[in-house]
Amino acid sequence: MTFWQKLAKKKKPFLALAPMEDVTDVVFRQVIEEIAPPDVFFTEFTNVEAILHNAPSDPPLNLRGGRKGELLNNPALYRLLLSKTKIPTVAQIWGTNPESFYKSAQIISDMGFSGIDINMGCPQRPELKIGACAALIKNHTLASEIIDAVRRGTKSPVSVKTRIGIKEIQTEDWIGFLLTQKLDALTVHGRTVKEMSAVPAHWDEIAKVVKMKGDTIIIGNGDVKNKQDAGHRAQETGADGVMIGRGVFENPWCFSDHTSTKEEKINLLKRHLELWQETWGDKKNFSVLKKYFKIYVRDFDGASELRAKLMEAKSIEVLKILIQKFL
Repeated sequence: MTFWQKLAKKKKPFLALAPMEDVTDVVFRQVIEEIAPPDVFFTEFTNVEAILHNAPSDPPLNLRGGRKGELLNNPALYRLLLSKTKIPTVAQIWGTNPESFYKSAQIISDMGFSGIDINMGCPQRPELKIGACAALIKNHTLASEIIDAVRRGTKSPVSVKTRIGIKEIQTEDWIGFLLTQKLDALTVHGRTVKEMSAVPAHWDEIAKVVKMKGDTIIIGNGDVKNKQDAGHRAQETGADGVMIGRGVFENPWCFSDHTSTKEEKINLLKRHLELWQETWGDKKNFSVLKKYFKIYVRDFDGASELRAKLMEAKSIEVLKILIQKFL
C-alpha cells in the first residue's frame, strides 16, 4: 500500500500544499510544518536536465544525509533540499526527455522523498514553448513515455499534476487518458491553460474525474483557501484529497482552524528569517525573501507600512531591526 493509499484510507480529505515556484522551498515547508502542517508537501518544480547536470555522483543529496554543503554548491538543486520531516514530501519534476526523467527518478529515489510527481500542468509560456508541462496535454504519446520512464526509475509512488485542457475543457479525453496510466495519484487543477486563474475553478469537472478514477487517488485543486473550503469541496466531489496553493498566502495557518494574531504572524516571519539564514546563508538570492512578506505581514494595523519598509531592506539584519522596532 502506497503512502497515498494510506492517506486516503486514514483521512478524507487529506490536505496538500501545492508546489509553487520560489515559495515551497525547504525553509517554507519547515515553517508551515511547525505551525499547521498539511498531510503532504510538494517541492518547487525542478527541471530534469538541471538535475542531471548538477547532481553529485553519489547521492543521497539531502539535509537528512548530512550532504547539505555539497548540494548547496549546485544551485539548480536547491529545490530538492529535504529536511527532517514527519510529513510525506513529494519531489515534482518537469521536462520533455523520457531518458532524463528516468535518470532523474533514479537520483531522487535515493534522496528520501515519499514520491515523485510529474508536472503536466504549468501554463507558463517558456515551458509550453518547448513542449513541457501543460503542453503534454496535447501529446499523449510523450506523456505516456515520461510516466513510464519515471516508473522504471523509481520504486516510489508516481503521480501527475495537470489541468483539464489547453484552450477547451478536455476532461474525458485528457484525464481519461491519464487514468489509463496506472498512476498512484493524480492532482487535477480545475481550469484550462487558457483560463490560467482568471475564472473560478471547474470543480464539477473534478467531480467527473472522481467518477472515472478507478484505483487512482484523486486530489482536487483550485480556489481552495482553507481547511473548511477543502472539506466542502471534497464533500461535493468525492475527491480523496484537496490541494491548497494561493490560500497559504492569505493565511499560513490555512491547514488548521487557528486564527492567528499580529504577534504570531510577525514571530513567524522572524522564524522564517532564522531558518533562511541557517539553510541558505548567502547561497540564495536575498530578493526571493520578499515574496514571503505578504504572507506574514497582512491583515493588521500598520501591516502595509511595515511591509513597505521590509521591501526596501537589503539584508536580513535590517529586516530583523525593522521587525523589532515594530514590535
